[in-house]
Amino acid sequence: MSETDTGTADAGPFAEQQRLFKLLSQDTRHLIIQELLGHPAHLMSLAELEYMTGKSQAAIKDQLETLIDAGLLTRYTYDPSEGKRDLPSQFYGFTERGVEVLHDYKYLRGLPVARALYENTRKTEKIERHESAPRPELPDAVAAALEFDEPDLDAVDGGTNP
Repeated sequence: MSETDTGTADAGPFAEQQRLFKLLSQDTRHLIIQELLGHPAHLMSLAELEYMTGKSQAAIKDQLETLIDAGLLTRYTYDPSEGKRDLPSQFYGFTERGVEVLHDYKYLRGLPVARALYENTRKTEKIERHESAPRPELPDAVAAALEFDEPDLDAVDGGTNP
């Protein structure tokens, strides 16, 4: 094992995995990722994230910056909403690198559960307004990675009810 100028040992071949695991496992960052996965557009305003995670805006902003610096998330702007008091114009969502990391760490398997949890959460009028606000388009590769087939509930019944 080599040593850096500071005298600490390099983390070896698993350093990147360890760094990503720490990044994804911190409580607030983990909640942010789960909520973004569950959101129908996979783009959320700061107010939506605050409501859905139960964390303060300051805590969320700090963790969003960490996720942005790591290249997992980015800020998306919807210009037509800029300056409108009742609609958000800034949203947070995944990058291509972000969905690649989520795929590698098996987070994308949880998309159906995250969606169900999101849809079954009661929302205030303000959050419903934010949720229905127009948003920018995600890059094609990101949108494609986050697609999943909604279950056919009629097929689940399978005619077992008389």
